[in-house]
Amino acid sequence: MRIQVPEVVTLRLLKGFTMLVGERRVMLPSNAQRLLAFLALQDGPRTRSYVASTLWPETTTARANANLRSSLWRALRSGYRVIDASAREMALANNVDVDLRDAVGHAYQLLDEGSRCDDILTRQTRDELSADLLPEWSDNEWVLFEQEQYRQLRLYALEAMAKRLTSAGRHGEAVTAGLTAVRAEPLRESAHRVLIDAHLAAGNRGAATHQYEQCRRVLLEELGLEPSGSLRDLLP
Repeated sequence: MRIQVPEVVTLRLLKGFTMLVGERRVMLPSNAQRLLAFLALQDGPRTRSYVASTLWPETTTARANANLRSSLWRALRSGYRVIDASAREMALANNVDVDLRDAVGHAYQLLDEGSRCDDILTRQTRDELSADLLPEWSDNEWVLFEQEQYRQLRLYALEAMAKRLTSAGRHGEAVTAGLTAVRAEPLRESAHRVLIDAHLAAGNRGAATHQYEQCRRVLLEELGLEPSGSLRDLLP
């Protein structure tokens, strides 16, 4: 089998699995997708036994190892170098870019109060942080922790982005970032807070009051709780 060396191989895990070579989408069987996504979520090489037992926990060791060999073969059959594998270990090839890694890097940069973020206060970053990780794969137990970890990180990062945009006087963009955070988790009071702050900074007291009332309604309906006193105190 001849392995091509493409200019750019990209794995998109946000909003769903996609493999791109340049701008062209490469179709892969589901078991090859699962293997690539799993390796993309690791921070280094993993032993074959660990990969097999994690991806196929309900089968015998022999069956899990056979499934792994089949998945690896199907991934490499694409003709592109996407996995580096030895007799004992495997890892995602270092020529493969993963959109999640960029999004996580941007999230931590936004959360670092000592970091300047002017270059990432963009619509592209907001779109990255608005997307769930592999949203249709929730029946895969190994991905559930990764999904929740990224979800919490992106919510905090969206709030930090809204705060930075408000401080920069970019009120419309701050409101959009705040709305994105609220849409992702309507019960999250801190998301409503940054949105209210953005409205008030823009001088839109009516919009701020309306947002507070929306927050109050959803908290009462879903949790039987009133907003905190500190949130109420934001309003004039």
